[in-house]
Amino acid sequence: MTPAQLTAAQAARLIRSGDLSCEELARDCIARIALRDGALKAWTHWNPDLAIAHARLLDRSGGPRGPLHGIPLGVKDVLDTADMPTRYGSPIYRDHQPRADAACVSAARNAGALILGKTATTEFASTHPAATHNPHNLDHSPGGSSSGSAAAVADCMVPLAFGTQTGGSIIRPAAFCGVVGYKPSFNLINRAGLKFSAESLDTIGLFGRSVADVALFAHAVSGQAMPHFDAPVPLRIGLHRTPHWLQASAPARATLEQAAQMLAAAGAQVQDIEFGPEFAALYAAQILIMNYEAARATAWETRAHRDLLSADFAGRMDRGMAVPHDQYQAALAQADVCRGLFASATFGVDLLLTLSATGEAPAGLASTGDSLFNRVWTLLGVPCVHLPDGEGPQGLPLGVQVVGRRGSDVALLQGAHWIEAVLGRCGSRPA
Repeated sequence: MTPAQLTAAQAARLIRSGDLSCEELARDCIARIALRDGALKAWTHWNPDLAIAHARLLDRSGGPRGPLHGIPLGVKDVLDTADMPTRYGSPIYRDHQPRADAACVSAARNAGALILGKTATTEFASTHPAATHNPHNLDHSPGGSSSGSAAAVADCMVPLAFGTQTGGSIIRPAAFCGVVGYKPSFNLINRAGLKFSAESLDTIGLFGRSVADVALFAHAVSGQAMPHFDAPVPLRIGLHRTPHWLQASAPARATLEQAAQMLAAAGAQVQDIEFGPEFAALYAAQILIMNYEAARATAWETRAHRDLLSADFAGRMDRGMAVPHDQYQAALAQADVCRGLFASATFGVDLLLTLSATGEAPAGLASTGDSLFNRVWTLLGVPCVHLPDGEGPQGLPLGVQVVGRRGSDVALLQGAHWIEAVLGRCGSRPA
């Protein structure tokens, strides 16, 4: 195994013990980017000379600066960086250079991380695809909007990367690329310095190749406690197929059912969980809220630079601006009702086991896939983790999603770690 193939948790241990230098790890990641990114297109900006110089400083620092000391990571290009351009996936910001880091980027630097570069995003973290390809098959989508972050981690270019989720922009690319994706509880990670898409929904999240990776990352940038992974976890799991079960592919459904059977055989109590009719309205409510807020968040870009927007983004902004305010308020009110009901709806279980995506990554780059199995959890503000689990008929990754109650992130990560061990899967690694 090369240094670039290590998980973040493995690399951090080796750096602390002196068996791996920050420069060795950085050089191997840089070599991987140089070898693969011409085809993959996961990065919009990276500076190998700056990264090597920073790695050498970390090696000479006399001791770990924090839990991410020397760990290379990618930053989704909707998060500001003071020493790298930030383009938000749009030619409008081709030459944009922020004066300050986003809060999460600064927190990562304070924890000793090595910021390797900026990863590709869809246009303003919306639906118009980035140029990134799926590392398992370049003819397929990596998902979006955190396209470059998921692909870079899956391809062993970096062990960690920041993403954001407004609908399904962390969990779905993690599913398509075969890595662990973690969307925390809403606003667990400070959002200052994020170019908002929809302010009441946007959540900064994390990619890694194991649950231990994203737990370490979250601990470093939010102060959240590390889970006790060695503690016994007699999980009570709610199997939630959702009202849209039949819109998932047969292989995706079979993967979820088989995972539930394996977990039950390993000692978990597994029971079916269905939600009341109040929750059915959230699928449409999330789209309405997202479009309403995004249209207003990008009102200047739509007015002043419409010619530089993609046609589909401009059209979505027009539709969002046309949403009546009372409909927006009604959607927010419905979300509030369901947030209040969520604890009782999940009473008697520790977490939910559900679908991450409709199936394998779609062919071509015209679409980043459907957020159908993600958007409700984003609207509710609850934490979610995608766990890779097997492959579909096209040889592309599949997996499952675990969902917890808002604020239960540490317990959810602890449960996800146990599930990961039972399923025997870790993040996929392309050749």
